[in-house]
Amino acid sequence: MSKTRELGRQRRHERIRKTVSGTTERPRLSVFRSLSNIYVQIIDDTSGTTVAAASSLDGGIKELKQNKGNAKTAKEVGTLVAQKAKAKGVTKVVFDRSGYLYHGRIKALADAAREAGLEF
Repeated sequence: MSKTRELGRQRRHERIRKTVSGTTERPRLSVFRSLSNIYVQIIDDTSGTTVAAASSLDGGIKELKQNKGNAKTAKEVGTLVAQKAKAKGVTKVVFDRSGYLYHGRIKALADAAREAGLEF
């Protein structure tokens, strides 16, 4: 990725983070995407702790013989993070797309998390 494109994403992320913040009742669902993997964390910003996390490198997903940087894997990661969050008692979150455009892998992850029971 070129420097200007990554800097643009970082600027968008800073702009988003001015308004989006996770609380104890509604933690923040933060997404990071690399070329080959996707990572998700549910973060309580008031205490600075991670409630739940999932990625395409987790056990069940890592064993699959498919590319880890595609929308199919993102759906599985979204479902996995929603299951982990519900196990911790979290059902409502605030979605933080981290400056990425809301399409492709980000949209697939968000839709799968909603289908698995997270509200945002």
